[in-house]
Amino acid sequence: MQLTSRTLRIVLLFLGLGLAFATGARAQDALKPLIDGLGATAFPQKVEAVKQLAATGDPKVPGILEKLSAGALFAPKTGGAVYLVEGDVVSDPVTGAPVEGVAAGSLQKIRLNNMLRGAIGDAMSQLTLLSPDRTARLSAAQALLASGDTANLALLDGALAKEGDAEVKAAMESARAVLILKTDTSAEDKKAAIENVAARGDRGALNILTAALATAPPDLVPVIQSRIDGITSSLAIWDVVQNVWYGLSLGSVLLLAAIGLAITFGVMGVINMAHGEMVMLGAYTTYVVQQTVASFAPGLSTFSLAFAVPIAFLFTGLVGVAIERGIIRFLYGRPLETLLATWGLSLILQQTIRTIFGPTNRQVDNPGWMSGTFDFGGLAITWNRMWIIVFSLAVFVALLTLLKRSRLGLQMRAVTQNRRMASSMGIRTPMVDAMTFGLGSGIAGIAGVALSQIDNVSPNLGQNYIIDSFMVVVFGGVGNLWGTFVGAMTLGIANKFLEPYAGAVLGKILILVLIILFIQRRPRGLFALKGRSIE
Repeated sequence: MQLTSRTLRIVLLFLGLGLAFATGARAQDALKPLIDGLGATAFPQKVEAVKQLAATGDPKVPGILEKLSAGALFAPKTGGAVYLVEGDVVSDPVTGAPVEGVAAGSLQKIRLNNMLRGAIGDAMSQLTLLSPDRTARLSAAQALLASGDTANLALLDGALAKEGDAEVKAAMESARAVLILKTDTSAEDKKAAIENVAARGDRGALNILTAALATAPPDLVPVIQSRIDGITSSLAIWDVVQNVWYGLSLGSVLLLAAIGLAITFGVMGVINMAHGEMVMLGAYTTYVVQQTVASFAPGLSTFSLAFAVPIAFLFTGLVGVAIERGIIRFLYGRPLETLLATWGLSLILQQTIRTIFGPTNRQVDNPGWMSGTFDFGGLAITWNRMWIIVFSLAVFVALLTLLKRSRLGLQMRAVTQNRRMASSMGIRTPMVDAMTFGLGSGIAGIAGVALSQIDNVSPNLGQNYIIDSFMVVVFGGVGNLWGTFVGAMTLGIANKFLEPYAGAVLGKILILVLIILFIQRRPRGLFALKGRSIE
């Protein structure tokens, strides 16, 4: 009995091996005519052969298509059997076994064109549906969703049956729904596919359903149309939210650029036309810091932006103190001369930067945590814009805390409300003026750090924001930080809502006209400062 059991196991083993060899031989026999189709003279026939190879799902197909892309597959000039040629060795493309009686010189390389390369790329994406790599399977499902090739429906069904990852399975189900809408299936299956596509709720789903509506049977037209209407209404709401987000993003940039000007203009009454150049100096400081870190400590390159913030604040703050002590303090009470002097200073600073760094733009790289985008509902949000919003709010809160809780802030508020009374109480107003100008310039410098992540770092960087900064300060209320905050966000959102209808330039003109009309009614802006001597 024991001998019989051993004999039975041996017999079963040989039967299994024989079955495996037979299966492999059948798979090879099935692939061979499809591979030979790659040697056709017409490119559409080659493309069809690639699609049929991909539809088999055979694990050998990716390697064969890679050989095709690499130019290693050859065929006779008149078409026929396809061979793998490496040097002078001619072999079978499936097994790799040498082929006798076929000379490499009698064959020609299978030519490719853009259409065939695209088909190969699609096929490689589809075949990765069965890859052990989750990311590869997700990318393949998304590529199949975009291509919508119904020849891959059977392959997709097989991949779906084996898929265990929820996100990948959802992408595969969406791709399958798109393919179902293009085939002649039952009305129930198509209704389920419509619901699956509509559940996505994005513009891609809207395009898919719109295309399906043109060829849909009459009983499905109302269903598809209702889903199209629902997605259209949802997208209209998300478009409004997206514009608000863009407006907040622009408003945060305006807030960073204007908040320093609000301090110098509000406390000192100085029309500083060189404020934009402080922003520009901050951006160039970021560039210098990034280059220095990359040269001497490349391992810390990710933190170069964190190093640049305090350095830019100190550098531009010291430049601001030097400007106030060297120029501004001699021109108090003469606004026209102050305006002309700071305008001339802005030209000098621009030319100095051109002399040192050249007139061309300088590249400031985004760190990894500020690169890329992510989706939130129907919003597309870039990481750099999101972090700039967070940064601008942090600067705003820090500045409010400084003005409300520190000795310098108390003195600045006292000088703002009544300079003579503050001086009679022992406050050294010249020192407050210098520190105030330095603080405003330092904040402009860290605004330049943020702007270096979203704008070109060039000698003209500050000129792009100086006019908008003055509009924000005047609209919000001179010297009032909350007014600057509300003004920046209001103008940012208004700009983004006007741009789609009026264009960027005309939109800015309309905003300027509206501000002029507003100032006619409220000359002190939204939030006017109060004090006995404020004029």
